Amino acid sequence: MIIVIDRSRATNCLGKNTKSSLMTNNTLYYTPATELAAMIRQRAISPVELTELLLERIAQLNPKLNAFCTEMTAEARLMAQQSELAIQRGETLGPLHGVPISIKDNIYVKGSRTTFGSQLLKNFVPTEDAPVVARLRKAGAIFIGRTNTPEFGWKGVTDNSLFGATKNAWNLHLTPGGSSGGASAAVASGLAPVGIGTDGGGSLRIPASFSGLVGHKPSYGRVPHYPGISVGALRHIGAITRTVSDSALLLDIIAGHDTRDSTSLPDNNLQFLDSLERSTNQLRIAYSHDLGYAQVDPEVAQIVQQAAFRFTEVGASVEQIDLDWSDPYPCWKVLFFASATARLGAELAQHGHLLDPGLRAAVEQGLQLKGTDITNALAGQQQFLLQVLELFKQFDLLLMPTLAVKPFPLNQNNAPDLSDQKLGDLQWTQFTYPFNLTGQPAVNVPAGWAAGKLPVGMQIVGRPLDDETVLRAARSWELIQPWADNRPPIA
Repeated sequence: MIIVIDRSRATNCLGKNTKSSLMTNNTLYYTPATELAAMIRQRAISPVELTELLLERIAQLNPKLNAFCTEMTAEARLMAQQSELAIQRGETLGPLHGVPISIKDNIYVKGSRTTFGSQLLKNFVPTEDAPVVARLRKAGAIFIGRTNTPEFGWKGVTDNSLFGATKNAWNLHLTPGGSSGGASAAVASGLAPVGIGTDGGGSLRIPASFSGLVGHKPSYGRVPHYPGISVGALRHIGAITRTVSDSALLLDIIAGHDTRDSTSLPDNNLQFLDSLERSTNQLRIAYSHDLGYAQVDPEVAQIVQQAAFRFTEVGASVEQIDLDWSDPYPCWKVLFFASATARLGAELAQHGHLLDPGLRAAVEQGLQLKGTDITNALAGQQQFLLQVLELFKQFDLLLMPTLAVKPFPLNQNNAPDLSDQKLGDLQWTQFTYPFNLTGQPAVNVPAGWAAGKLPVGMQIVGRPLDDETVLRAARSWELIQPWADNRPPIA
């Protein structure tokens, strides 16, 4: 039985007269999911009123941002009503009970249109949840909408022919990055505390960097991905949040083996949220400004370098190192585009005209690949991993800029010229895609602010499978230089 709650009345089904205070308290837009969940468990706020608060904000700001491509208004209200009934009945509540979150438009949500930003799938409605969605549903989360993505997540900015371009909450003339750009725009502007996204070459960390947020790419296999659509061998599922605690909580919920993904890691009962307060004293940290091959905007480089050495304030040792690594982009590109071609190659003859021109060109290139190209790329991937592992024999963490550039204008796929050399393809993301090849855990945290109040991100990379240390270090940095109170002009 579903009780329909009259939202025109101030009193909700918990008997709390909360609506007026909620609607006038702007800080709730930026309250972390961990705190919202605690407030709901304490009956300090109502899931229905919180959901209504965010739905109204979406109606107000999404036309400016285009963060959500599908607003799940009716579904969210129904889930919120069910959440309140569970509280009334005294049921055991999940760790995200009653908290509204967003889901990227390339992850299956049962009964919700899932387009992957493509004209090919504009009417596709899944009949099942992806594992990550099922776990969030069990944890009590409320699905408030689907966030925009470039077509099949093929590029590092967020626009497509189906829904248009998503804008950066810090400057509406700039891109939020991608491919989880809709998620970052929503979280940055207070439309939802959490955005679930994917990362095949930086797609969580890029938009988190451009939006002043936390973007955690868990270890490969830590979170199962199903169905195996596009770039499966490089694809990670994670969250964009405002706080490290929220990222750790989300990983506690969504991590674990699923039989539908043979590469998913066994359940190990790690408690990432509980481990955050462990000391980072004695951690050995390496800092590289370029990994040996990247070009970096000087302002970005200076901000991140200053941030990296502040880890000494919490007892860690930090050493700047000179690396002689070669850019692994050729390996990554072959594997990424080969996966995209496996998904879309058969569509070219009949539906190629519907694809983003850049994606179509990539698939056409992929069709020219030979078996030796793939095996050589796999060999290069292994060689690069072994080179990286040598570094981690001496250090616990590696710090670097997340991106080589600051946020750049809408409607272009690549960053402007840097050092008089055109950065083609995705090479302005030279710090992110290497760690999709290695599968290591990596997180973006806000390092500081460039001219024009533009966010600059720092990436923290850990040993394979060591998400716990990566998140613990991110939490230490959050305590050194808090960022949660920085809010974009659109707020």
